[in-house]
Amino acid sequence: MTGFCGKIGHGKSSHGFRRTGQKNFCLERMVFVSQTTKRALEASLKKLLLQKPLNKITINDITEDCGVNRMTFYYHFKDKFDLVNWIYDVEYLSHVQIGENLIGWDSVLHLCDYFYENKDFYRKVMKVEDQNSFINHFRDIVSPLMEEDIREILGEKTDAEFYVNFFCDAVICAFGRWISQKEPMPPKEFVNMMKSCIKVVAITQERMENE
Repeated sequence: MTGFCGKIGHGKSSHGFRRTGQKNFCLERMVFVSQTTKRALEASLKKLLLQKPLNKITINDITEDCGVNRMTFYYHFKDKFDLVNWIYDVEYLSHVQIGENLIGWDSVLHLCDYFYENKDFYRKVMKVEDQNSFINHFRDIVSPLMEEDIREILGEKTDAEFYVNFFCDAVICAFGRWISQKEPMPPKEFVNMMKSCIKVVAITQERMENE
């Protein structure tokens, strides 16, 4: 899935940023205040995650630590999972979309570096499977890239759903298992292991076809 590997860092996020026009200072100010509030809520959530798991953290916990009311929280986010997903979008996806041009396995390594640097955070959020959880958010980002790659390989008429689910499950499970370890192997080593797995599958397929 080398095509997918080249695109994994460039998926669309659901929390995009727009540049405001120079003429509208008030709107720019509102955007600045909004981002500042979101960052404060982010800091509170990360602080709380050092104390207890995500499923034990409530909106009240976050707003009390942040010093804002619940209305302010819900003005910016639907729930705590939406906040988690926003953190990923602004910390990784937005950065890549703006300044990076990564291809192939470099893109995968870049993503693994990010998860590794923030392993204490993602170790906890990846344990939660909810309708709006980060795992589902990540799947929503990865799935279209997988589908595009699969159709390119197998043809546009391919029923890609099975393949997309299969490879998404493999990627998400591998990432989750890796980052959940007490001492995860370094990102470069993990990526090399992923390469080896793909090579094993390719060799096995070739042998089966030649039998």
